[in-house]
Amino acid sequence: MNNIENKRAVTVYGASSPLVALKYKEAAYALGEAMAKAGMDIVSGGGREGLMAAAINGALDAGGRAIGVLPDFMVERGWNHPNLSEMITVASMHERKRTMASLSRAAIALPGGCGTFEELLEIITWRQLGLYQGHIVILNVDGYYDPLIGMLDRSIAERFMNEDHRRLWYVTDSVAEAVERIIRPVEIRQFSQKLDIKH
Repeated sequence: MNNIENKRAVTVYGASSPLVALKYKEAAYALGEAMAKAGMDIVSGGGREGLMAAAINGALDAGGRAIGVLPDFMVERGWNHPNLSEMITVASMHERKRTMASLSRAAIALPGGCGTFEELLEIITWRQLGLYQGHIVILNVDGYYDPLIGMLDRSIAERFMNEDHRRLWYVTDSVAEAVERIIRPVEIRQFSQKLDIKH
C-alpha cells in the first residue's frame, strides 16, 4: 500500500440494503457525484443495491469511474452493479477488503450494517498499525454513527485506546467536507501501538 498520495481512488463503504431511508441514498449519491467532480475514482463493494449502488450511480452520472470488488460467489449470485467501470473478482471477503484498501488513498464510511461496521473498524485498526496510511472519514449522515462515535470516545476515556487514536478517523455530516478532507495531502505518521503507562 505504498505511494498512497499518488492514488486517485477512494474506498467507500456502505449499506447494501435497498430498504434504507431515502436520506441515506441521497447522501451516498451526492458523495459519488462529488468524488467524480473532484477527479476521484470510487472503489466499493460493487453492489447493485443500497448505498453502494447510490454512490456508484452518483459517480457514473457525473462522468466518474466506479470500480467494484466482489468475491466470486457474489458475482455468481448477480449481486454486482451492472454498470461498473471495472469489476475485480476475488476469492474471499478478506481479499476483497485488502484489494479495496490497496487501491485507495482514503476510505469513507457511509451508514451501514454489520458489514460496514466491520470494514470501518478494520481499516481504522490497519491505520493504527501502520498497514494503511490513508484518510478515514466517517460520514455521519443524520447522526447515524453517534452511538459508535460515543463507544470510541468511551474506549479512549477508559484507556482501551490512547488519546492520539482520535486522529485515526475524521467525522463529518457534510459530503462536501468529506471530499475536501480526502483530497488533502495524507498525513503519514505513526500511532501508538500500546497504551501509555504513567507511573
